[in-house]
Amino acid sequence: MSQIAAVFKPDSKALIAYLTVGYPDLEITEKAAIALARNGVDIIELGIPFSDPLADGTTIQRASYRALQHGTTPRQCLKIAEQIHREINTPLIFMTYYNPAYHFGLDAFCRQCADAGVSGLIVPDLPPEEGPELEAVAQKNKLDLIYLLAPTSSDERIRLVAEHSHGFIYLVSVTGVTGARDRLPENLDGFIARVRKQTVKPLCVGFGVSNAEQAQQLAKIADGVIVGSRIIQLLEADTSLKELVDFTRQLRRALDNL
Repeated sequence: MSQIAAVFKPDSKALIAYLTVGYPDLEITEKAAIALARNGVDIIELGIPFSDPLADGTTIQRASYRALQHGTTPRQCLKIAEQIHREINTPLIFMTYYNPAYHFGLDAFCRQCADAGVSGLIVPDLPPEEGPELEAVAQKNKLDLIYLLAPTSSDERIRLVAEHSHGFIYLVSVTGVTGARDRLPENLDGFIARVRKQTVKPLCVGFGVSNAEQAQQLAKIADGVIVGSRIIQLLEADTSLKELVDFTRQLRRALDNL
């Protein structure tokens, strides 16, 4: 069983948090990751900044742009992941678009991810039909390659992703991009039920989770909750991390008190 898969237990719900590496700077990325882990986050997703983040909304796009302006590179992301891994046991996942990994070299990238203590990869612009090469290299390096499903996914696509995704399946709550939202979509229950018919793998929902009430609502029907844009907003507002810690504790309590 992988380190990511081991997070999911019948009597608990996984809390997954996203950070853009290098935003607002590398030092705060490291401190925020440690704070998240120490306050109830089960998996930390580290976003490698990219110039054309098609799946991301304005909040994460802006964070990625700022990180690139500061000179954040995939090699620096690997270095910061290694530093974080030395401090915490929480599984780390890189969220990267395919271009940076391909440009780095798939073999070298996956090998160095594993060496840095990264446990998995999320590549939102890589469909499973085009994933065999990266899948093979990831598996050789004991990395979970995690695929995404959207509410518009066909039953055939659900079966394909269920077969190829490792660690968990990332369910996109809406058809669109990332971003904190006031309410969750009404058809989410039906979407999750459709995926449940095809797999027993853990299902984690992201895109739009912005408060503890939404997290608790999702945890009733999913195995994990992914929070990204709201965390970036909190880092923008307060680099002391106090607001981030308070918010993380609220999420953890909400998931623990279903």
